[in-house]
Amino acid sequence: MPDVDEVILRAEEITKIYLVGAGVRAVDHLSFEVARGEFKLVTGPSGCGKSTLLALLGGLDRPTYGEIYLGGHRYSELSENGLAELRRTEVGFVFQFFNLLNDLTAQENVELPMRLIGLPPAEAAKRCEDLLSSVGLADRVEHYPHELSGGEQQRVAVARALANEPAVVLADEPTGNLDSENSADVMELFRRLNVERGQTFVVVSHDEAAHHYASEIVHMEDGMIRRVEV
Repeated sequence: MPDVDEVILRAEEITKIYLVGAGVRAVDHLSFEVARGEFKLVTGPSGCGKSTLLALLGGLDRPTYGEIYLGGHRYSELSENGLAELRRTEVGFVFQFFNLLNDLTAQENVELPMRLIGLPPAEAAKRCEDLLSSVGLADRVEHYPHELSGGEQQRVAVARALANEPAVVLADEPTGNLDSENSADVMELFRRLNVERGQTFVVVSHDEAAHHYASEIVHMEDGMIRRVEV
């Protein structure tokens, strides 16, 4: 495990129970740490709780029990507005289905998170230019999502996730809607951003090819971590 001084995201004995019938423990007494600059992959069979874990780590949902910390923030002490602010400023999200706004260009999609936190327009435009260039889309800034391939749309989504310079990027099955070539390109992009920018990633994926890119692989089953590979 990483040294405690390096840990930026930590879950302590978290449990998530969904009240369906007798109750479903999607995550069960799980502890989890992410160090700055790590590229951590979470894998396991469908229904094992990995996407629920990611939602809890990102503040999209709250645990039934347990505590989560990001930097100096303790999630249980944050209001819903405080948690939303944390998501805007400290967490980047990448999803399977891209979630781009169809009536906005690539540039406008990437600039949107910066506008939401009040970044000056000139600074937002410069940062957007740098980000789209870093994901290989310098020549696609004025294109709308329907004018982009699936792989290009996911690259825009990655640039958007990085827009507010988050402490950690959480990606939930980011290659699940892509073919094998584009899947490899996106995972290679994550690795390059991890190495060159020091960006911290936690990626959920059932794709065994993703194992080649991570610095640590966490295997989940029945809401618990069963083993860890480094």
